[in-house]
Amino acid sequence: MSTVLTGTTVLITGATGFIGRHLVNKLRDEHVEIRALVRDISKIGLLWPNNAITGIACDLSQAENLGDACDGVDTIFHLASHGDTPDATKALREPKDVALDRQDLHYKTTVEGTRILLDAAVRADAKRLIFFSSVKVLGEGGAACLDENSVAQPLTRYGKAKLAAEKLVLDAGKRHPLHVCVLRLPLVYGADNNGNIPRMIAAIDRGRFPPLPEVGNKRSMVHVADVVRAALLAAEKPEANGQVYVVTDGQAYSTRQLYTMICQALGRPVPAWSIPSSVLGTMAKVGDLIGRLTGRPFLFDSDTLQKLSGSAWYSSEKISRQLGYRPTHTLNDGVAEMVEEYRKKRRIRRE
Repeated sequence: MSTVLTGTTVLITGATGFIGRHLVNKLRDEHVEIRALVRDISKIGLLWPNNAITGIACDLSQAENLGDACDGVDTIFHLASHGDTPDATKALREPKDVALDRQDLHYKTTVEGTRILLDAAVRADAKRLIFFSSVKVLGEGGAACLDENSVAQPLTRYGKAKLAAEKLVLDAGKRHPLHVCVLRLPLVYGADNNGNIPRMIAAIDRGRFPPLPEVGNKRSMVHVADVVRAALLAAEKPEANGQVYVVTDGQAYSTRQLYTMICQALGRPVPAWSIPSSVLGTMAKVGDLIGRLTGRPFLFDSDTLQKLSGSAWYSSEKISRQLGYRPTHTLNDGVAEMVEEYRKKRRIRRE
């Protein structure tokens, strides 16, 4: 851990989220005074009892009540945003130049919330702000491996809002003596996660997730502990000032590989067969038709198939070269952690 943060006060927005919880716990081990900016302050006492950290209630979609939260703060880790909701199918049909609706929560929380937070940070003479963004600013992926030099062309409202907020952060770093850095994250895995992989684990365990074919698709991911490590490097290293970094675990995984890892971690036999790609394509088209008829996305449609069989992979060579970032976890490690946690939760529910 860097001595840069030791003995200082940090502000973490979105502290009760998946990444935020891990970041808080790491900083608590390093004698850092922590302020957590959250919407529901009651969660602070449940997660960290005995006043271990200071909670500040603030909804960034109404960030005018930010008050003096940044006063005396050395470093800000800005994770809070409006969530990555399943709006990709609708957004992909929109023109690429559609502006963000200023009444949309993505705009109000992610963009305007970031603007007001930056203003407060500058007024309070904070030294650093690390912004947690997403590879969604680069679009929905594809056959090519993307990096920081790839053209930013977000297709979802979430991605568009993140890109707009990135620009605010980088511009603030140019206009003020504020060390800023942007981290673009793919899917983040690890224990204490409620995302897609835990849902996939439960579905496979219950026999409700069919064996997918190996299509050779490539998906980048990163363990939450390595995200925290990258964030601390971004705050510590002067070279990170004004930079944008993609953060991955250095690997690319196919959906079939993920399926196999989960089966093995569950102790279930890996099926020797798989559903043919042609059958999946037909099922997706049927799902599209049902969605059009009902006006609601069906459980399995072309968008779902794309997420399962498409590629979205990225290079984190830049942060490795400039900051010495070295990932210490792989997806196999993370799946084992998540399966263990899944079993623990099942035991608790049965009791």
